[in-house]
This record gives sequence, C-alpha cells and structure tokens, in this order.
Amino acid sequence: MAQLLVLSTTSGREVLPSLGLLSHRVRYIAAEPASLVNAPSSDLIFLDARRDLANAKSLAKILQTTGLSSPLVLVVTEGALAAISADWGAQDFILDSAGPGEIDARIRIAIDRNKVVAKSDTIQASGVVIDEASYSAKVHGRPLDLTFKEFELLRFLAQHPGRVFTREQLLSEVWGYDYFGGTRTVDVHIRRLRAKLGDLESLIGTVRNVGYRFNLNDEADLDQEIAR
Repeated sequence: MAQLLVLSTTSGREVLPSLGLLSHRVRYIAAEPASLVNAPSSDLIFLDARRDLANAKSLAKILQTTGLSSPLVLVVTEGALAAISADWGAQDFILDSAGPGEIDARIRIAIDRNKVVAKSDTIQASGVVIDEASYSAKVHGRPLDLTFKEFELLRFLAQHPGRVFTREQLLSEVWGYDYFGGTRTVDVHIRRLRAKLGDLESLIGTVRNVGYRFNLNDEADLDQEIAR
C-alpha cells in the first residue's frame, strides 16, 4: 500500500476514478505552486494534465526544480498524448480511463524504478555517503556542512577511488576550463574538506609532487601510518 498525492485543479477524485477501488492511501491538493510548500510526503505523485496542459507542464517543471524525490505520473486524456514529452520531467503517464489493475501496476513499477534511480544517485565509499540528488554528504551518519565546490570536489574524488589527480586535472574537472584562478585553490579546498572530515581526513590522500586521491580504507590506514 503506497502513499499517493494527487494534484488537480478540479475535484481530485474525478482525476482517476478507478483509483478509489484500490487500497492505497490518497491525498488530494490543488495543482498550484502555493500548495506545494506544505505538500504531504508521498511515494508517488499524480498530476492532473487532462484539461490545462500549460499549467500542468509548468507545475511539473516546478516540481523537478525543487528536488522532487517521488516519481511523477501525468494523468491525461487520449487527446493530450501528442502534447506531452520528456521535458516535462515525468516518469510516466496514464489515461484517466485506466482501470484499477493498470493503475496499480503503474504505481508499483514507478515506485520500484525510483528506488533503483535513488540508489544510483548515492556514492558510498570508506564510510562516506554522498547523495548526488540532494547535494549532501555524511560521514558515518554525520552530515557534512560543505560548500558547493567542496561537495563537487569530494564527489569527484570519491567517484574515482584510488586514482591520483593532479591539481590541474582537479581544476579542470571541478572548476571548469574557464576558471582563471591558480591551483592553490585546490589545496585550500582540500584542506577545508579534511578539516570537515575530522577523524577520516586521511580519506583524501596526498601523493607528493603529483596531486590528490580518494583513499580506500586500507590506503587511508597506510597514509596514517606514514604520517606518524
């Protein structure tokens, strides 16, 4: 049984009549930006796009830019199929005439697919968990207060554990080719990252005269021994 949210400009229960035949928990709110501020949490969102396509598309894009974590499914009529496209940001669509069996299957598939995508947005290495979707990172469950560039630097290094990158390479990959600052900014950000990692500062290792790398646990232990 899933927690569902239905966004509609009309009476919500008219959006998918057959949804009422299922045992899912359903909440209905107005399909307008103001309603999203205090919207209840949900496993899946149905967005009513049967009548006002322009408003539905605008709301769908707002949902995406606010970091929507639940799958979004458009409810449409057959005549609206030609108007919807991938740039709406929805994971699926369903006709308002769909029966309970189809609705239940689409709910189950969308939620399962979303779980797989969520896992792929997470990097876990040596006690560090990096959530790319929310731009957040934790060390053994402790949130790290990172700036945007600190997060990007940590993410890039963690995506390539054990590989050594020169300062120039890190500048190119994290700051971009159009960055005109010197390589010293890399050293500054590395130093700040290590301070925030605390006891796990050795996860970011230094290869003398070359650059930096993200250490695996055994490599981090080795670096600590060398430092002593």
